[in-house]
Amino acid sequence: MPRVKCTIAYDGAKFSGYQVQPNSRTVQEELEKALALIHKGSEIKVTASGRTDAGVHARGQVIHFDTSLAIPDARWPSALNSRLPEDIAVKQAETVPDSFHARFSAAGKEYRYKIYQDQVRDPFNRFYACQSPVKLNTSLMEEAGRQLIGTHDFTSFCSAKTEVEDKVRTITKLEVVEKGEEIELRVAGSGFLYNMVRIITGTLMEAGKGKISPDDISSILAGRDRSLAGKTAPAEGLYLWKVFY
Repeated sequence: MPRVKCTIAYDGAKFSGYQVQPNSRTVQEELEKALALIHKGSEIKVTASGRTDAGVHARGQVIHFDTSLAIPDARWPSALNSRLPEDIAVKQAETVPDSFHARFSAAGKEYRYKIYQDQVRDPFNRFYACQSPVKLNTSLMEEAGRQLIGTHDFTSFCSAKTEVEDKVRTITKLEVVEKGEEIELRVAGSGFLYNMVRIITGTLMEAGKGKISPDDISSILAGRDRSLAGKTAPAEGLYLWKVFY
C-alpha cells in the first residue's frame, strides 16, 4: 500500500489538541474522518510528527497514512480539503517509501511563539498570541536565549508531569524577532520535551521584564528543577512551524 506524507496547517483554537481523545474535537479525528469518506468507510489511521496541546496551532505539521487508492500526489490536498473543516488544511502531499515515519524519521522541528505587547487586550489576538501588558526588553530576552542554544539537560524547562527520563535535548536556533508591538520567538532543535517551548518563552519573558538576569539561565539549567524556570506561557501563542527530515 502506498504511504502518503502530508504537510498540514491548523488553527488550534477550537481543538482539544491533535491526538484523538474521548468526547473531544481533535485534529487527528477530523483527518481520519475525511480519509474514511475518501476510502468509502474504511478506517485509515494517521500518524503525526508529534501531538500538540489544546489551543496550539500548526503551520507545518507532518502526517503520514497508508492508502489502497491510486490518487496522484497533486490531487490529495484538494481531495482531503474538500472534506475537512475550515480550520484544517492540507498544504502538500507526496508518496514516500514505506520506511518513512512522520515521527521517527523527523530530524528536528521549529516552533514559533507570538507575543503582543499592549496594556489593553486585543480581541482579535486572544487565540493567536500571548499578551504582555508591559514592554519587554528583547535584547535581554535574546541574551538569555543564547544561553539555551546547544545540548543541555532541559529538566528545568519541561513539565513536571512528563514521564520521559532522558531530558537532554539540543537547541540549534533561538531568535527573538520584534516587529512593532509583536515579538516572535523562533526556536529550532532536534527534539522538544513536553511544554519545553512554552516554559522557555515564559522564562525569556521574565528576562524581558527584568525579573531575572540572562546570566541566571545557566544556573536554572544546572539546577534541573522545574520550579527554577518561569511560568508556562499560554498555549494560544505557540505554533508548530516546520518539521525537518
